[in-house]
Amino acid sequence: MKHLIASILIAACAFPASAIPAFDEVRRDFKPSDTLILSREGEVLQRMRVDATVRRGQWVALQDVSPALRQALVLSEDQRFFEHSGVDWRAASAAAWGNLWNQRTRGASTITMQLAGLLDGDWRQGPGGRTVVQKLGQTVAAQVLDRRWRKDQILEAYLNLVPFRSELVGIDALSRTLFGKAAHGLDDREAAVAAALVRAPNARPALVAQRACGVLRDMQASVSTSPLQRRAKGAAPAAGLPVDCDALEFFTTAALQRRAFDASEGVAPHFARHLLRQRFKDGAVPPERVPSTLRAPLQRFAVQSLQQHLRELRGRNVEDGAVLVLDNATGAVLAWVGSSGALSQASEVDGVLALRQPGSTLKPFLYAQAIAEQRLTAASLVHDSPAQITTASGLYIPQNYDRQFKGWVSVRTALAASLNVPAVRALVMVTPDAFHRQLAAVGLPLRESGDYFGYSLALGSPEVPLLHLTNAFRTLANGGRASAVAVAADAKPLFTAALDARAAFIVGDILSDGNARARTFGTDSVLATRFWSAVKTGTSKDMRDNWAVGWSQRYTVGVWVGNASGAAMHDVSGTSGAAPIWAAMMGFLHAREPGPAPRPPVGLVRAPVRFGPAPLAPAGSPPLEAARQEWFVPGTQQALFAIDSVAYGAYTERARGQKDQKSSVGSATTASAATAATVITTGARITAPAPGTVVALDPDIPPTRQRLHLRASGQGLYWRMDGKPLGRGPQVAWLPWPGRHVIQITDAAGTVLDEVRIEVRGAGVLPGAAPGR
Repeated sequence: MKHLIASILIAACAFPASAIPAFDEVRRDFKPSDTLILSREGEVLQRMRVDATVRRGQWVALQDVSPALRQALVLSEDQRFFEHSGVDWRAASAAAWGNLWNQRTRGASTITMQLAGLLDGDWRQGPGGRTVVQKLGQTVAAQVLDRRWRKDQILEAYLNLVPFRSELVGIDALSRTLFGKAAHGLDDREAAVAAALVRAPNARPALVAQRACGVLRDMQASVSTSPLQRRAKGAAPAAGLPVDCDALEFFTTAALQRRAFDASEGVAPHFARHLLRQRFKDGAVPPERVPSTLRAPLQRFAVQSLQQHLRELRGRNVEDGAVLVLDNATGAVLAWVGSSGALSQASEVDGVLALRQPGSTLKPFLYAQAIAEQRLTAASLVHDSPAQITTASGLYIPQNYDRQFKGWVSVRTALAASLNVPAVRALVMVTPDAFHRQLAAVGLPLRESGDYFGYSLALGSPEVPLLHLTNAFRTLANGGRASAVAVAADAKPLFTAALDARAAFIVGDILSDGNARARTFGTDSVLATRFWSAVKTGTSKDMRDNWAVGWSQRYTVGVWVGNASGAAMHDVSGTSGAAPIWAAMMGFLHAREPGPAPRPPVGLVRAPVRFGPAPLAPAGSPPLEAARQEWFVPGTQQALFAIDSVAYGAYTERARGQKDQKSSVGSATTASAATAATVITTGARITAPAPGTVVALDPDIPPTRQRLHLRASGQGLYWRMDGKPLGRGPQVAWLPWPGRHVIQITDAAGTVLDEVRIEVRGAGVLPGAAPGR
């Protein structure tokens, strides 16, 4: 009867044991807790943890495990591993005899038996130990495993599947976490500690060190074998030194406290997170290796360039930055650097996706829309002068970056030199709502409406991420065609028309013109490249963000520098902040690639233009700008662009375009949008403040120190405030007084030439101070 029961038990155990998988199947099903992000060249760029329940590294081949560890493991766990057939019957007999006489003996479980338990949970030891059925099943499974697998395969699988400590499973995770190195670099002492952890994974450091000391003694004792035997077994060379167990305890305690195996490691952490979010949604588990679109050399250069330049700007309160490189044809991300890394106090914040104010980088899309709608041409003359725009929320007074005004300039100069006031005047023509729709078309959807931002939309008041902004510039590079950014190697672009191709080309031609940007950036600007490129810089309010975004025929590069905290930078301009990084990236991309200029789209007209002198200038004065060849949308071209009577007298017939309209900026009358010649009257007029202006006194400034500057055009002018004399000349400063006021200018005879009505709100001046003085 006993024999029958034993036979039934063995048969019951033998059936599941026969289902042991093959070595190749186990290797194929092995899932690291990390995913490797690969470059398009196949290099590992980033390691990302995707399984929070366990820390399992990469599968390590046996030949990549140090000989010391292989020796330590066999001596510690299974000394006759290479001799028995899966079960060490001699050790099993000794263990049974010891249990009979209550003697403490070495365990009889072999490496092969332990591996059988790791491969099949039915044989795994529970909290109360293994049952008789489990022990029999594990014994049978070990013998089946030994017949089907080679010894080196058993040892390799065991090293990769065995739990070592806490969440650490496998030799790769252990060696990188506790010792900060790969498995092939473990020495005798490290190997002894690793082997000791197999027997007691969560024991106290002192107990682990005690066991490791015994393993190390066994390793040194085994060197008594001949060199030939050591080479055959892969044993470590003789150390010849006594074991210092006290020192080993200190070493073990320090190693068990280390957490050197970071959750993420590499040069593209922010891109890796974005890639995994985009490709593996709804809880899908990423594979062991994920290919990407990044170029490994370019990514490393981008990281290096950003960190190097930010170190140079460290004294100007700049610690964060981001770099993005896109392929124009496919939209593939070639480089993505979301942070300055160790230089940043917020290195986990992805600067490529963070919302920041883009500043003047939105101007190219505004001018492109105005050109496409034939409101302006590249040669149109616009007035860069003080402007006060009445809005529903108060008075809007745009300023240039350098607080200076250039007077009458062409659109080419206004955009290339990044003048603010002309951009606001252009937005008045286009309207904020229409421009808001244009930004959405090029991939910049804003959370609020155009009316919410008002005319500040021209100067980049909304917040956008570098990813969307750079891709919007890629739309300009592709002749107005927009497509999504691609992070997967097999993604195909799907283009949609977002902007007039002719307008996109003209804007690109302007932004590549070094002479046009000279008024602001000089002729030797860092923005100039030895190949064709177009670029726009931008700086947000209070110098919180600095940008440089531009493109060549093949690539679009976007750079942002600033502080993740939103703190203002100190004295960082468009050419000293992001632009040097942009120039370095472009230089690297085109070190061995040509950068030819793009071909103009069908339908563009190139014609010679010349400009008249400044208004009211003496006879023989030089023209506003030098004569040149200029690009036009068909029907908007003309030979002369001038101001005042010159513009009207030069032609008997205007080019086709929209009807003349009164501008709401200043008091100038804008001529036909197609001709873009702007006309002003020769009579005297009040240019500031605008009619209906509401002035709010600042409560934080003493009232007697606040002044409102009144400006007018003309000569021999006298100012009156509420009928009382105020001053003379083209400009006077007035001490604001609460209430409604009438401002007038007169000639010497007292004839009123112009007047405006304004209102001042807020606290008045100190008692006793006379108003209007």
